[in-house]
Amino acid sequence: MNQHMKEIKVVVGDWKSCREDAMAIRHEVFVEEQHVPPELEMDAQDEQCVHAVAYDAQGRALGTGRLLESAHIGRMAVRSAYRSCGVGSSILVELMNEARRRHYMEVVLAAQLDAQPFYAKHGFVAEGGVFMDAGIQHVTMRRALTV
Repeated sequence: MNQHMKEIKVVVGDWKSCREDAMAIRHEVFVEEQHVPPELEMDAQDEQCVHAVAYDAQGRALGTGRLLESAHIGRMAVRSAYRSCGVGSSILVELMNEARRRHYMEVVLAAQLDAQPFYAKHGFVAEGGVFMDAGIQHVTMRRALTV
């Protein structure tokens, strides 16, 4: 599987263009796998966000994430079969690049505790204590953006 991951293509777009694939991935990861109630997973902010969806060479949607107008990165999700293959990193880098294009000075996110090392590897620093969101432990992480 890893040899195909070199061909990850991340598409950045609005909710209308990314909705179908992003919703399918988020439902699979958050609702089915992590048991997040569907009404907590979907919110009204999707319409205002910039979304990123990663695809493999065959056009399969592998992962997704979004960038809010508040410079918050959220709803990062990668299908289980494609984790640790660079999909999440590709999405995160693309969302940070979009934040730079929008002249955001920093980005912030709420990392699930088990994902904290992944975000730290990308320069995010934890701040504050652990909090619960949708029954899952999270920590706020922040990263300054340089040009």
